[in-house]
Amino acid sequence: MNIMKHDQEIFDSILNEVVQHATNFFNGLEDRSVSIHSYDLTKNELPEIGSGANAALEFFTQNYSKGLSGSVGSRYLGFVTGGATPASIIGDWLVSIYDQNLSTSKDSIAGYIELETINMLKELFLLSNDYSGTFVSGATMANFVGLAQAREWIAHHYGKSTSIDGLYDIPQIKIVSSTPHSSIFKATAMLGIGRKSIHQIPCRENREAIDITKLQEFLEHHKNQPCIVVANAGTVNTVDFDDLVAIGKLKTQYNFWLHVDAAFGGFAACSPLYRELVEGMNYADSITIDAHKWLNVPYDSAMQFTRHQQLQVAVFQNNAAYLGSSIENPDFCDLTPENSRRFRALPAWFTLKAYGKKGYQHLIEQNVKLAKQLGQKIDDSKYFKLLSPVRLNVVCFSLNNESITTEMNNHFLSALNRQGNVFMTPTIYNGVPAIRAAFSNWRTEEKDIAIIWEALITTVQDFQS
Repeated sequence: MNIMKHDQEIFDSILNEVVQHATNFFNGLEDRSVSIHSYDLTKNELPEIGSGANAALEFFTQNYSKGLSGSVGSRYLGFVTGGATPASIIGDWLVSIYDQNLSTSKDSIAGYIELETINMLKELFLLSNDYSGTFVSGATMANFVGLAQAREWIAHHYGKSTSIDGLYDIPQIKIVSSTPHSSIFKATAMLGIGRKSIHQIPCRENREAIDITKLQEFLEHHKNQPCIVVANAGTVNTVDFDDLVAIGKLKTQYNFWLHVDAAFGGFAACSPLYRELVEGMNYADSITIDAHKWLNVPYDSAMQFTRHQQLQVAVFQNNAAYLGSSIENPDFCDLTPENSRRFRALPAWFTLKAYGKKGYQHLIEQNVKLAKQLGQKIDDSKYFKLLSPVRLNVVCFSLNNESITTEMNNHFLSALNRQGNVFMTPTIYNGVPAIRAAFSNWRTEEKDIAIIWEALITTVQDFQS
């Protein structure tokens, strides 16, 4: 018996079972532990003869599904993890059904939909029309693509091309930033530029934003050598923003590529209350914005935007006789490291069409409001210390203990997260072991703040007893 053929014949029934399983998970998030720290694994082996899709789903449900966390739910505050809106889930499911390979835009309407989605996102983020954009797997890859273009731009200054000649015949590239995300360091390693190429400029006092005077001093000292400036539109610890307008104006005096890492801070543009934070983003040569963060689409999804698509093609072109000329007619496989990739734009298209500008304005403003409520509770508490003002959606705080150590901080967090009512992650801020609570889920409501606060108080009281 051909089990695949059999599954095809009963596909309606299989999908109904999947829908029921998914609905149970989706509607049961309130009761599911936000994070799972221990689970029993059933020993499993590759079967000689398969039992079909329904049996596989039943086995998975019984033996594995209970070990999945509620990270898509309203109280998962670790990292910057968005949820998945109902409309984006529809789009994501259809991605698997349609199974379009977006290496090319020539054989279906899928490529047009991606370009249409990019245009909607440019409108959402108030980006100039002269940017082009492409979907990638996440902010790390978006930063990689942006810095790869910057590397090629610098090589052209010396009459070389890194994609053809490599890095060997040009001076060491300098990357300048104040509080670069770890993915910037990772990208420099992958690009052969090297982690030591990053020169960290001092921040403004009690801020994570770059000191513009110090930046200008660096540029003046190296004005005969082109460099890359990585500006932050939302740092991970305190969601601080570099002065993009001031940095942009420096481009008239100095020769540098401006890459803006706006992985989640770029969403400040969605609200008139906060969009001044990203004023000046249009000075950028390249921009990173994540979709599986504050756009609330399923993993994995992000966008990279650029003003220099020809440099992008010079790096990532995928020349082959059967593909035609990449330089003259670039396609998706000529713009990022991936040749084959899934139809990532569709979940974003669905959620943008379903909820529009006002829906995302509400999401951003609601999350910021709740972050500030938690920040106020922490600031008023004798148990905790707020380490930075809540500028947007992340609360950075510590235990109110002058002798706090990393070990103590991690022990507290482990106890907090084991309760299963909330999940937060550790960090270091100004040398102090700290805790981050990042609000980026469409589900999160005021009632969640009460549950989160109770979990914090219960844990800290047990911790001190």
